[in-house]
Amino acid sequence: MATIKRGKEAPSADAELAAEPAQADRFSKARSARSASMLEDYTELIADLIAANGEARTTDIARRMGVAHPTASKTIARLKREGLARAQPYRGIFLTETGAAMAKRARERHRLVVDLLIAVGAPREAAEADAEGIEHYVSAATLTAFEAFLRGHGEH
Repeated sequence: MATIKRGKEAPSADAELAAEPAQADRFSKARSARSASMLEDYTELIADLIAANGEARTTDIARRMGVAHPTASKTIARLKREGLARAQPYRGIFLTETGAAMAKRARERHRLVVDLLIAVGAPREAAEADAEGIEHYVSAATLTAFEAFLRGHGEH
């Protein structure tokens, strides 16, 4: 295990600050990813519930997301406002074409991140859990690199 040195050492050359616009852009992308991650998680879960049960009910969504019913309702309302989902009276929540496409992309990204983590030695359970966070913050360029790495190692 590496030893971490603490003290008043000068920053290494690797620790140089990025130019302000580049750094601001990185933080902006991270904030945007955080905002989108919840919508992606909900669309992915709704797609899974529809595939398994024919519909997704707010109660089931709240239970599986580990949130209170009002929290799930609020997020579902946001999905509807953003054109990702629709609700039918006395039925469940259904994804629009745009919502289904978002769910598909999120699921593909998730699988790719899980596959990479397993390929580098992470246990499956840890890879699944860690991918839930990582998948939302990985750029298209990094995903392409993940795919190339896995292809080069006969994993994809």
